[in-house]
Amino acid sequence: MAEVLLDVMQLRKEFGGLVAVDSVDFRIKKGSISSLIGPNGAGKTTFFNMLTGVYKPTSGAVVFDGEDVTGKPPHAITQRGVGRTFQNIRLFENMTALENVLVGMHSRLKGNVFTAVLRTRGVRHEEERARERGRELLVFSGLRRVEDEFAKNSAGSRSRARSRRSRSCCSSTSRPRA
Repeated sequence: MAEVLLDVMQLRKEFGGLVAVDSVDFRIKKGSISSLIGPNGAGKTTFFNMLTGVYKPTSGAVVFDGEDVTGKPPHAITQRGVGRTFQNIRLFENMTALENVLVGMHSRLKGNVFTAVLRTRGVRHEEERARERGRELLVFSGLRRVEDEFAKNSAGSRSRARSRRSRSCCSSTSRPRA
């Protein structure tokens, strides 16, 4: 049996007297692609908000890659490699395609305000590695040729750039997708 990447057990969310998600079990094996479908109002967004730390579950557990992340804040869950996309993600139009991808990598960088202001060797090296990875993602998406174009000038490439930006926050190649 394949190793489990995400294990959700009896997840529940109540808003006052309204039960939005009721005792959901959901398991994703490493290397697999899974989906969650349902009609409007079924609780899909609430479920993903609990997975990503936006909402704290009323009860249940979320275990990602063997670690209990139930109720952890969004930044802590993102640092562990869980990424999320939104249907109406907006690109920064006055930034290049590469810069938009780098925005998604920001939470994975180790530098702090002090080292960034001083432009230490470690910060410069980490930024160059991030740019290299961003370029790899643009090549993978077929966007290498628009790396230096501003997003507002590349309407046909926006959808793929959004996808790259959202995925750049995650290092794992086997991610749950919605």
